[in-house]
Amino acid sequence: MSKTNPHLDDQQIIGAVERWVERAVIGLNLCPFAKAVQVKRQVRYVVSTATTPEALLEQLMDELQQLSDTDPEQVDTTLLIHPWVLTDFLDYNEFLDVADAAVEDMQLDGELQIASFHPEYQFADTDINDIENFTNRAPYPILQLLREDSIDRAVEAFPDAEAIFEKNIETMEKLGHEGWDKLDVGPAQ
Repeated sequence: MSKTNPHLDDQQIIGAVERWVERAVIGLNLCPFAKAVQVKRQVRYVVSTATTPEALLEQLMDELQQLSDTDPEQVDTTLLIHPWVLTDFLDYNEFLDVADAAVEDMQLDGELQIASFHPEYQFADTDINDIENFTNRAPYPILQLLREDSIDRAVEAFPDAEAIFEKNIETMEKLGHEGWDKLDVGPAQ
């Protein structure tokens, strides 16, 4: 991944992430639960200024607490976008264990969980350019803070939630790299 343009402001970064949510996540139906919270404006977009994993962890913990303390009707999920830190996927992937430990340390496990998205996302046992990796590729590194109650309700409403991952792979295989590129869901320039 090329280093993010340091002259971008938060609105440009959020705009790129919103475009990705609209065109890829919702547009390709990669997450059948995303549309409702996006339409109701229950997604909190936060651009982190962190430049170190330690600073990101501190902000992550603040955002976890804020989400826990906020009425779900106001904010159902938070996208913590961190363009200036953990831009290398292996570093990011290692940080996910730290993030999950923070949820446990704050005694929020069972209430909140973290989903992960990254411009270089790579599932285990795949090649870097395998199209299935693109289901979790975002314009910037993102930690999504999710309410477990919301996930449970969404799974109840979606009859075959276990099949989402397989369906997403089929969608991506039909779309292909050329189709993904046409979505224009990369970082802001």
